[in-house]
Amino acid sequence: MLILISDAFDKKLPEQLKKFGDVTDDHARQNEAEIILIRSKTKVTKEYIDNAPNLKLVIRGGVGLDNVDLVYAKEKGIKVFNTADASVNAVAELAFAMMIAMPNNIVRADTTMKAGEWAKKELKRTELHGKTLGILGMGRIGTALAMRAKAFGMRVICWHPDVFFSDFAEIYGSMDELLKESDFVSLHMPLLDSTRGIINKDKFALCKDGVYFINTGRGACVNEDDVITALDSGKLAGYATDVWASDPPKETPLTSHPKTLLAPHIGASTVENMIRIGQVVQVIVNDYVNAK
Repeated sequence: MLILISDAFDKKLPEQLKKFGDVTDDHARQNEAEIILIRSKTKVTKEYIDNAPNLKLVIRGGVGLDNVDLVYAKEKGIKVFNTADASVNAVAELAFAMMIAMPNNIVRADTTMKAGEWAKKELKRTELHGKTLGILGMGRIGTALAMRAKAFGMRVICWHPDVFFSDFAEIYGSMDELLKESDFVSLHMPLLDSTRGIINKDKFALCKDGVYFINTGRGACVNEDDVITALDSGKLAGYATDVWASDPPKETPLTSHPKTLLAPHIGASTVENMIRIGQVVQVIVNDYVNAK
């Protein structure tokens, strides 16, 4: 059995997987692979699957599965798993770091100091304490973010289509009502047909003036042109994102806008999380081998 590691994983993982079979990172051997490990870079499309006739198992190191053609994989009898539990802390901490950084002007304070400027009067700060955080998507990561926000004295409200109770947030029946009350909004939704472009000018119009948006879910859930308009008008005080419609993003005004805080899809890329992902991968592969 050949295991192809198609994207970047913990450097110890190849050796750890050798007990299950041959392990390679040579993409030219895709047609031989029975198991393929991916992250966000590899796109398991219909064409990709057709070029891997021996493929039986795809493991996505991370949460989202929008880079896998799940329908065609199922038709071909290919099992698809992610490692969602592993990434909770890493992504929640990045979302929270972004939420702290924007109202505190941390990036601008650093860049102006390094440029020899003393911008003490220009740099105004806003506290998280007492503010309302609205979480769109109250799954594992949304819940972990809520716990952190509560520790900072924030009021936390959330919307999720099939979550009706939480120990860490007030559940709202509609996204629109949540947006009207939030000072900060954090997106933790998967990319589905129903969520593509779900955050747009109509949703921004419902928000308070000067709201902060954080997106560590999926880039295509947000209409980037509408984000620019909302930033320019002052409807958004800031937009922070780690996720993009494509990796890397195509040319967009977001990358140069003064009110954005940007990251290159590093939400899952902590040292600790890469180790956890490797551990989950081993469990999945072990279960697959034992079930053969």
